[in-house]
Amino acid sequence: IVVPTSLVYNWGEEVRKFVPALVVLTVIGTKSERRMLMKRIPFADLVITSYPLLRRDKEDYESYSFRYCIIDEAQHIKNPVSQSAKAVKSVRAQRRFAMTGTPMENSLTELWSIFDFILPGYLLTHTKFMSTYEKPIVKEQDNDAVTNLANHIKPFILRRLKSDVLKELPEKIETRMIAELTDDQKKIYLAYLSKARGDIAAEINHSGYQRSQIKILAALTRLRQICCYPGIFLENYKGESGKLLLLDEVLQDALGGGHRVLLFSQFTSILKLIRERLEGNRIHTFYLDGNTEVLERSKLVRSFNEGEGDVFLISLKAGGTGLNLTGADTVIHYDPWWNPAVEDQASDRAYRIGQQKAVHV
Repeated sequence: IVVPTSLVYNWGEEVRKFVPALVVLTVIGTKSERRMLMKRIPFADLVITSYPLLRRDKEDYESYSFRYCIIDEAQHIKNPVSQSAKAVKSVRAQRRFAMTGTPMENSLTELWSIFDFILPGYLLTHTKFMSTYEKPIVKEQDNDAVTNLANHIKPFILRRLKSDVLKELPEKIETRMIAELTDDQKKIYLAYLSKARGDIAAEINHSGYQRSQIKILAALTRLRQICCYPGIFLENYKGESGKLLLLDEVLQDALGGGHRVLLFSQFTSILKLIRERLEGNRIHTFYLDGNTEVLERSKLVRSFNEGEGDVFLISLKAGGTGLNLTGADTVIHYDPWWNPAVEDQASDRAYRIGQQKAVHV
């Protein structure tokens, strides 16, 4: 089983919970430690490792043949020329399974890469796939090509909808809240917007639209940050943020009603600011981002699910998948993500098997 680094211990714990009789071997540690562990592969039922470690140990796995190779969060091999994709596809196995909630984030090539793992050659070569499916579907809106591709992949996809398989789950209630910018925020936002428009227009005139996309994305990101809180990049900003003020209200209501909260943001600087604000108000918080050690993640998740802490602050990229946090019944996305599927996956950290309460997002 190949998983993201952050989920190695999570998988081990879930296996021990649901199938304790299986002999589990987790291949982690230094290179020499991993080589010693690999000697026990023939005696294990399940071997768990991560994508980065498999890349480094690719040659060591060549002498083993597995009955199954299962990859979790399969979007990690969405780029067919990446080292992760090459390493995973080199593992010898009789049968292959890919599990993911987001098989495509950007392009149809990502779907091809996953199928190239489970059924090499079934969706043609990458070049032929692009000319037969990707170009007609994306650029020409060819419905026949869509139907043809759907018919080809349907027999090999088991798509589980929560509504179909988890009849006992309580409801999930989603609410979109609009925050007014404060006067200080609005002045900064409009000033930056005016400057960004001028800079981008000049850049497009000079370099063309295609070569200006990074600059456009950077400007949009900065505008999003101003909406979150201008002080994360303006050192002398002493004003408030409409969004933070609204968050104070929402959290006060939620915690006052006995609810426990997961709070996601794509900006770690915002999460750290919110943590300071909450701790100043004596609200017990947990915090997780890409720098949190894997073992520490496991401890935080276990403690939170056992009832410790009121608010769990999580960076969207680091904790948006693979965590079971049914100890919370309220999820807050402080800043919406551009891909709704990624946002839904993050919300589902709380809305999953074991959740007893209605979940408010």
